[in-house]
Amino acid sequence: MRIPRPVVRPILAAMLATGLFALPASAKILIEIDKSAQRMTVSQDGAQLYTWPVSTGLRSYDTPGGEFTPFRMEKEHYSREWDDAPMPHSIFFTKKGHAIHGTEHIRNIGRPASHGCVRLEPENARVLFALVRQEGMANTSVVLSGETPSVSAPAVARR
Repeated sequence: MRIPRPVVRPILAAMLATGLFALPASAKILIEIDKSAQRMTVSQDGAQLYTWPVSTGLRSYDTPGGEFTPFRMEKEHYSREWDDAPMPHSIFFTKKGHAIHGTEHIRNIGRPASHGCVRLEPENARVLFALVRQEGMANTSVVLSGETPSVSAPAVARR
């Protein structure tokens, strides 16, 4: 039995489009930072992966709010603005230089302490950096919300 040509062409076109030319799917990464709680939540395709404490900017150096797409990543970066301070596993999300990165100042994690960046414990920064590198900056959104708490008040309730 012979299949008529007008039927074969659309079938072949559909097979080519879905099989040979299909690109691998990339996961959507959402990095939500709540400045009020000093917490970061990382989700992939809507499934929550991580929740980590962070340090955002002090009131005088407030971390900007809004939605951003990262545009630059550096495994080892040193701040030219702040005495060559190490910023390992940096994910830059504003043209002014705001980034998510690891810090040596882990005792300040959980309260505002930076000059505007979002600081993470070094291992958490490494994990996030690897995830964003794997999935791509174009597939990553950084959303910052909330108000910066005063430094004297703890970011979370303590017993």
